[in-house]
Amino acid sequence: MGNPKSIGEVGVDDLVEAGLSREAAAELERTLRESVARARRSGTPSPGLELDPRGVWRELASAGALKPSHPHRVHQLVYYSVYSGWDASARGPPLYWLPSLSQSKETNLGRLMESHGRKLLGSSYKDPITSFSLFQKFSVEHPDVYWSIALNELSLSFHRPPSCILDTSDKSKPRGTWLPGAVFNIAECCLLPSQQQRRGDDSIALVWRDEGYDHMNVNRMTLKELREQVMLVANALDVTFSKGDAIAIDMPMTVHAVIIYLAIVLGGFVVVSIADSFAPKEIASRLHISKAKGIFTQDFIQRGGRKFPLYSRVVEANPVKAIVLPVAGDSVGVKLREQDMSWKAFLSQVDHVPRRHYYPAFYQSTDSVTNILFSSGTTGEPKAIPWTQLSPIRCGADSWAHMDVQAGDVLCWPTNLGWVMGPISLYSCFLAGATLALYHGSPLGRDFGKFVQDAGVTILGTVPSLVKTWKSTQCMEGLDWTKIRSFGSTGETSNVDDDLWLSSKSFYSPIIECCGGTELSSSYIQGNHLQPQAFGAFSNASMTTGFVILDDHGVPRPDDQPCVGEVGLFPIYMGATDRLLNADHEEVYFKGMPTYKGVQLRRHGDIIKRTVGGYYIVQGRADDTMNLGGIKTSSVEIERVCDRADESILESAAISLAPPTGGPEQLVILVVLKKGCKAEPNDLKMKFSKAIQRNLNPLFKVSSVKIVAEFPRTASNKLLRRVLRDQMRQQLFAQSKL
Repeated sequence: MGNPKSIGEVGVDDLVEAGLSREAAAELERTLRESVARARRSGTPSPGLELDPRGVWRELASAGALKPSHPHRVHQLVYYSVYSGWDASARGPPLYWLPSLSQSKETNLGRLMESHGRKLLGSSYKDPITSFSLFQKFSVEHPDVYWSIALNELSLSFHRPPSCILDTSDKSKPRGTWLPGAVFNIAECCLLPSQQQRRGDDSIALVWRDEGYDHMNVNRMTLKELREQVMLVANALDVTFSKGDAIAIDMPMTVHAVIIYLAIVLGGFVVVSIADSFAPKEIASRLHISKAKGIFTQDFIQRGGRKFPLYSRVVEANPVKAIVLPVAGDSVGVKLREQDMSWKAFLSQVDHVPRRHYYPAFYQSTDSVTNILFSSGTTGEPKAIPWTQLSPIRCGADSWAHMDVQAGDVLCWPTNLGWVMGPISLYSCFLAGATLALYHGSPLGRDFGKFVQDAGVTILGTVPSLVKTWKSTQCMEGLDWTKIRSFGSTGETSNVDDDLWLSSKSFYSPIIECCGGTELSSSYIQGNHLQPQAFGAFSNASMTTGFVILDDHGVPRPDDQPCVGEVGLFPIYMGATDRLLNADHEEVYFKGMPTYKGVQLRRHGDIIKRTVGGYYIVQGRADDTMNLGGIKTSSVEIERVCDRADESILESAAISLAPPTGGPEQLVILVVLKKGCKAEPNDLKMKFSKAIQRNLNPLFKVSSVKIVAEFPRTASNKLLRRVLRDQMRQQLFAQSKL
């Protein structure tokens, strides 16, 4: 926005230039003056400023002065003018959403705090807004107390209840044992009516629409219909597989995919999560690591009116058995291998079963594995992360607390069961009594936005690159997203202006930023509905989560000071993994980490900044894992592909950089050429992109290629990617200044 005017200087002509009619501009200018006057009367001036910009923004937002129909340039003009004199380095990030006391008491956490706050915090408790930070700290110090209350808020049904919440008596398990003695089935918990959640058999569990049918009503499935479909599939699974078998899912997150996922867990099998964008080699490695006995997939993927092969990619990975669903209609559109079967044939195996829509849940202990997910490490092989029955409870409870998912909400989060947000979305809805909304197609265009409107979505999850596409293409203009009361954002660093656009689409609803990991089952830092929110920033640690920020020597920095450093998580963390299938868990997450107050910290790998005011901003990774389009991958994986992409390459180094203006990380490849060889960066960029998309992931894009003489290395010849990142960041910063 260059050097914006102060809000007091914005006039009718400025608003007309930003895209309003003169009549609308005059009305908004009048509201601006009134908001400034009210803020001046009710607030106190900020240091160095005539009045507190936060008060002005609160008045504007509460008056609904800035409408979703206004051009984005109008929202930019007003927001940046309100905060034109704001010094973020001295005052922290500017705020755009400030909770009201009445709103706070209607939230899940607010109600919990009003019911239990005075008993737990004594006279220190005031109200949900004032006392939130104190209550969060209490939950870190007394996790057993918090969880004993919070678990009652979820749709949990124990076949045998736990003997306690947290058992720390076994010294061989320094991180404790959660819900010892409990026996249950977490999928059954998702499917049963719940008085606590005001959820009956006729409650709507799923809404969905197929791409290309945006002129039709959305489809709906009740809880009873979902349960019967899940039980039908579970009965068919018993015919085909044995208890405990690992069964993969590699398909878009459709209604059928959700049914299959729940059926696998209900029947006592283990889901193997594989993203539908993976190349055959990546599918094969995940099938091999998990020892999967079969895989559910589709014949094709439909996106933007086009069909893309999926079954043929899966077959290249050579699974033991594939069960293939048609992308449309009743019959698959490909010839199947002899050992494979169609979805129709799979279900027909139980046609003779009298009660095929009934299935007794397979009950297991808390630490039984229900899902194997994957996260890329720095060794090139994906880490196989087992989720136990505890993992869904953690992610469901965090969504209940931080996203404020309630009975009656409709949650839509474009994702895939191959990524952690797939299972998180599923459990966040079904354990809280909300409806899960699924769009069978690409989320990039207007058809998806119309589905969000028509389905009455109240919570919309995103990744920043998706928001950037919506904003730049203007594809969502004219749609009504005002039922959305909260957005979610994860996977990448958010861009402030993109978030301004997104939040404005529903009269500035909060965007709850989430940052965590598959191995944590949740986010360790997160926004919430009880604290003021700033674009692209996290307002606090998640409930019961404690951490410190470490300096370069591994020494924890003071909790009350702005700083930058690597995160060290407190090790007692409900839902966090205690094992990996193909790596040493202790070595990956604990070896080399310092101790704090007598306990060894858990490694996460993020570098984060704590701002003035106590907000957090993620600065990148401490290791060589990068985050591309919300997908974590390792530098090593990309370098292996690039090294083979052209005969002139001696070696390559892959790094990711966030643009100086913020936004998703961009992939940069640095190259050392063989002696006597020549190459053009643009030619290499094209070759690298094709090779990466063919061998790793078609969603990855190379932003730029730079040829250098040599790479910086340690004395032991280890490549210093952090030094390369710093050098390239400085160059980008210098270019952006120019």
